[in-house]
Amino acid sequence: MNKDKNIIQTAKDTILIEAEAIKQLAALVNEDFEKAVLTIYNSEGRVIVTGIGKSANIASKIVATMNSTGTPAVFMHAADAIHGDLGNIQKDDVVICISKSGNTPEIKVLLPLIKNYGNKIIAITGNESSFLGEHADHTLSSFVEKEACPNNLAPTTSTTAQLVIGDALAICLLNLKDFSSRDFAKYHPGGTLGRKLYLRVNELAENNEVPKVTELAPIKDVIIEISKKRLGTTAVVKNDIIVGIITDGDIRRMLENSADINKLQAKDIMSKDPVTVSSDTMAVNALDIMQKNNITQILVTHDGKYSGVVHFHDLLKEGII
Repeated sequence: MNKDKNIIQTAKDTILIEAEAIKQLAALVNEDFEKAVLTIYNSEGRVIVTGIGKSANIASKIVATMNSTGTPAVFMHAADAIHGDLGNIQKDDVVICISKSGNTPEIKVLLPLIKNYGNKIIAITGNESSFLGEHADHTLSSFVEKEACPNNLAPTTSTTAQLVIGDALAICLLNLKDFSSRDFAKYHPGGTLGRKLYLRVNELAENNEVPKVTELAPIKDVIIEISKKRLGTTAVVKNDIIVGIITDGDIRRMLENSADINKLQAKDIMSKDPVTVSSDTMAVNALDIMQKNNITQILVTHDGKYSGVVHFHDLLKEGII
């Protein structure tokens, strides 16, 4: 039991130590940070992010964040850079170098080579007086008092700080670029947001059957059509123009209220002027319309004529909800 308590307390202590360190980072943001952001923003090249050890892992994550928010970025491992990968750096690229100490052998070899190319260097380091801090064009402090590791050795708080500085850079650039949710979706077409912003109702309707009956169809035919097409509804059409809709709920109410259903036709139980959407309507907008009207199916039209049905479950399956 005591060991279990130690685990919980250790986890809480780790989170609180890192949270406090991140909070203190805000005080370290200065004019050099602003200059670094503007250097990247005004550059006609890409951002090359490099580091060694755990800092390399953070560099890779920062690259992913920048790429997904509209800032082209490339990861370059510092050790590989001095063995051939320096060729990744192009004329107008800006290089972000990440190192807690700023004094690793790889960094000391790499920086002069980059400067010879004439590229701007942005340092993210916990030691502004280090080789990296003093030789970079802009130095961003990721200083932390201590690691969350009880031995103050394993990179924990320091790497979290580096990651947060990278996120801050990416978000500042995002704001400068007026990067919208639609822009974000361009880089995430397979994600939920991408589906919300790009998926149209015709893409959903084309996967479904197209239930329809005429106004004069006997009730038996209406029931068969709804059952056969398995969408819980059917459109009532005249020359492919929607004149009404019948749902399985309408069928149940009819059975409860009508003594002789054999004399009834589709026009007798249909709801006139049903809610419809055009085929090019965004799926997320169709969902909004369905929720506002408290319906689970919506009829789709193309050039004014009936073309299909979208069901609530279609939207659920695509992750729109």
